[in-house]
Amino acid sequence: MKTLALVNQKGGCGKTTAAVNLAGALAAKGARSQRVLLVDLDPQAHATLALSVAIEPGEASLSDVLLRGAPIRSALRAAPGGIAVLPATRELGEFEEVARRVVHPEQVLREGLAELALDYDFAIVDCGPRADSVLTANALRAADVAVLVVETGTFALQGALTARSILEEIAEDMEAAFELRVVATLFDRRMRLSRELLVAIQARFGSLLFDTVIQHSVRLREAAAGGVPVHLLDPHCRAARDFESFAEEVRSLTRDRVPARAGSREAPVPIHPR
Repeated sequence: MKTLALVNQKGGCGKTTAAVNLAGALAAKGARSQRVLLVDLDPQAHATLALSVAIEPGEASLSDVLLRGAPIRSALRAAPGGIAVLPATRELGEFEEVARRVVHPEQVLREGLAELALDYDFAIVDCGPRADSVLTANALRAADVAVLVVETGTFALQGALTARSILEEIAEDMEAAFELRVVATLFDRRMRLSRELLVAIQARFGSLLFDTVIQHSVRLREAAAGGVPVHLLDPHCRAARDFESFAEEVRSLTRDRVPARAGSREAPVPIHPR
């Protein structure tokens, strides 16, 4: 199982949308279909809601796994599009407090996911809006690849550079060796600012940037409202094609290794905003 953690330092960057629809594209039926697990590590539980997964009273969630040591398989839920989900609840936010009394709290998720390593081809982890939280540290400790999600909007590049610096500091502190990649989202080709920011993102991140750019689309909002990945709502729309392309690049990560690894000697020097 290859684990990707989608991260940033702020909300509203399209991170959850990217996580849900990447999972959907990877799991889509066909010759390239993969077994996919979506891990909702955000106390806001937006990925859980975006796939219309309901937690009934007495049922386990990822919160029970991290906070009370519940068996990870007890929290698995089926979601539209053939995706398996480890759903979140707001109770997940309590992990920050509990972590202060736990030895190596950043390893809890990795240990749980290890039990599922033979059951899935990909695990996609949707992190919360803080790159420096204990929850995100759990995702990074478990991850093979950290995908920094960058919106093509005002001030987004500065926030992304800050988030990259935080990720590299976390990698060094934990001696983790995840690969760092970047994906641009919420791109509107009609807007000059969006085009200019995409060029700036390409200049700053270079080969770390995925070729696929996730474009702004009303279909993505409609899919989230309907509780399904966009390819189930409209498999022929532009948004579905974007995520098909993104999924193909992610599949290639199992064949091609990215040379720069955060926290390793080969990793690039952190870039800081001027």
